[in-house]
Amino acid sequence: MSGLRERWRLKAMRAIQERALDLFDERGFGAVTIEEIAAAAEVSPSSVYRYFGTKEGIVVADEFDRMSLETLKDFLDPGDPIGSLLQAVRAYESAPEGTSGSEDAGEGPQAEQSPWRRVRYFFAEPSVREAVHANLDRASQRIAPLIAATGELTETQARVTANALVFGYFAALEQWYLDGGDRPIADYVEEGMRPLRSIWPSSDHEHPA
Repeated sequence: MSGLRERWRLKAMRAIQERALDLFDERGFGAVTIEEIAAAAEVSPSSVYRYFGTKEGIVVADEFDRMSLETLKDFLDPGDPIGSLLQAVRAYESAPEGTSGSEDAGEGPQAEQSPWRRVRYFFAEPSVREAVHANLDRASQRIAPLIAATGELTETQARVTANALVFGYFAALEQWYLDGGDRPIADYVEEGMRPLRSIWPSSDHEHPA
């Protein structure tokens, strides 16, 4: 029963996020209220607040935020975190994505599809960018102990490295956005992370896509 509830919750969250993006694309991020998003998604405003907390939270929420510690340990190879990140980005980009349902998002054909549709708000809206930074900080705090546990880096080095990973990913994502989103995000991540690869001797090999 708990598994069924979790699947229902994730389905509801995805529906809310999609309906919110529909409204943001149509009317602009600042013009839309939580109440309007709830009505479009056919849920109560309290459900939107419970799932996401804020309007910005609707945009930035992703699967990583909801990973348990055990799942995170399975996802992240502390000996090659860059390879783990690239594998995750490639899997995300290759997953089937629905269109937004919006005929004109104001940013060309790429704006009608994820990840462009959602990611562009990271950089177009200052309050969303701040929310992303907060998420990245939390992600770094979760990743740092896993890297430190290998014993190859000190706690200080692991913390700095974790920040370099998560905020480096964000920098690569921003360059992808600035270039129009025509190439795979993974290409930008791989290029941007190249200077960090020397930290991990085992990172010379590529994880399978």
